[in-house]
Amino acid sequence: MSLKIKSIVAVLALATSCSAFAADVIKIGVSGPYTGGSSPMGVSMRDGVRLAAEEINAKGGILGHKIQLVERDDQADNQRGVQVAQELINKERVVATLGYINTGVALASQRFYEEAKIPVINNVATGTAITRQFLPPEYPDNYIFRTSANDVIQSAMIVREAVEGRKFTKLAILADSTNYGQLGREDLEKALAARNLKPVAEEKFNIKDVDMTAQLLRAKGAGAQAILTYGIGPELAQIANGMEKLGWKVPMIGSWTLSMGNFIDNAGKNGEGARMPQTFIQEPNTPKRKAFIEAYQKAYKIERIPSPVSAAQGYDSMYLLAAAIKQAASTDGVKVRQALENLNAPVEGVITTYVHPYTHDDHEAITMNMVVMGEVKNGRVVYAYDSDKGQAVREKAAAKPKAKK
Repeated sequence: MSLKIKSIVAVLALATSCSAFAADVIKIGVSGPYTGGSSPMGVSMRDGVRLAAEEINAKGGILGHKIQLVERDDQADNQRGVQVAQELINKERVVATLGYINTGVALASQRFYEEAKIPVINNVATGTAITRQFLPPEYPDNYIFRTSANDVIQSAMIVREAVEGRKFTKLAILADSTNYGQLGREDLEKALAARNLKPVAEEKFNIKDVDMTAQLLRAKGAGAQAILTYGIGPELAQIANGMEKLGWKVPMIGSWTLSMGNFIDNAGKNGEGARMPQTFIQEPNTPKRKAFIEAYQKAYKIERIPSPVSAAQGYDSMYLLAAAIKQAASTDGVKVRQALENLNAPVEGVITTYVHPYTHDDHEAITMNMVVMGEVKNGRVVYAYDSDKGQAVREKAAAKPKAKK
C-alpha cells in the first residue's frame, strides 16, 4: 500500500471516529420540571441523573469521553416542553435525553426525538401511551424508552390493593384534569371493569385547586369506602385535608405520586396510611441502594429524598444509556437505540439489575413483579408489607409468548 493510500485510509478512519463523537464531551439532555408543584419529582430525577453522571465521569466517562448534562426546566408545561425538545435537539445537539415527569409533556415533546432518531428514556412519566406513540407499521423503529412503572401496572396494583387487600367494593376515583390524571383514570376504570366493578363516583379537579369539598361530598354520598387517586402532591394533600375538614376518613390508594414529599408534608397526619405502588423505597436494603441513598444525602444535604422513586429511576436511566453508548461505540441515535434494545451485559441499578430490559418491541424496563406497595408512615414512605422487604431485587419478568392466530 502506497504512502498516499495509507494517508487516505488514516483520514477516513479518523473521520469515522469523529462522526461517532462530534465533540470532546457527550451531551445528554435532562428535561423535567424544576419549579412548581411537580418539582419534587423533577429535581429528584435530575439529581439522580447527576449522581450517576458524576460517578461515570469519575471513572473516565464513556469510551474516554466525559458526559455533559444539558438541563432544562420544562415547567410541567406542554408548550414549554416542546420548546425544550427542539432546543436540545437542534441547538445543543444532544445524543439522547433523559427525563419527562409529566405525561402530557412527554406526549407533546417526544415526537421531535422520534423524527430526529434520537433516543429518549422516560424515567418518571407513567402514562401508558408514552411508549406506544410510535409503533409499527407507521413507525418501523421506536426511539422512546422507559424506566418507570406504567399506568397499566399501577392501576392494576391500586385496584388489587383496594379489592383483594382491603375487600372494598365501593370505590371513588379522584383524578386531576391533566393527561396524566385522565389517562390514569381510564386505566383505573379498565382495572375495575376486569373485576366487574364500576366506580361509585368519578371526580375531576384541576392543578392548584385548594378545595375538594364538592368532589369529596359526592364520593361520600355515593358510599365510597376508599378514594383511588391520580394526581400530584399538592392536590393530593388537599384531598387528604379535605376529608379531615368533613370529618370523613376513608383510605387513599393511588398512583405512585402519593409518595411525593409535598403530599406527605402538606397533608401531615391526614396523609398517614396512604398507599401507592413504588419501584423504589428509601431503605438501604441492598449495598447498591445503601450507597445511592448515602451519596444522595451527602451531595444534596438532605435526609429524605423529595421523590425517591424519581431519583432512583433517573439514576438508573443514566447507567442504561451509558451502557448502550459504550456497547454501540457510538453516539449515533440509530446505533444507540439498537444497543438499548439488545444490551449484552447486565446493568446494575438501584431498582434492579437490568438484564435485557428492552427489545425492539418492548421498551418498558419495569414489569409488575418489580413493583411493591408503599405506605406513608410517620412522614415517610415505608414498605406496606413486610414480606416485600426481603425481596430486595426483582428482575424483569419474561415476556409471555404471543398467542398463535
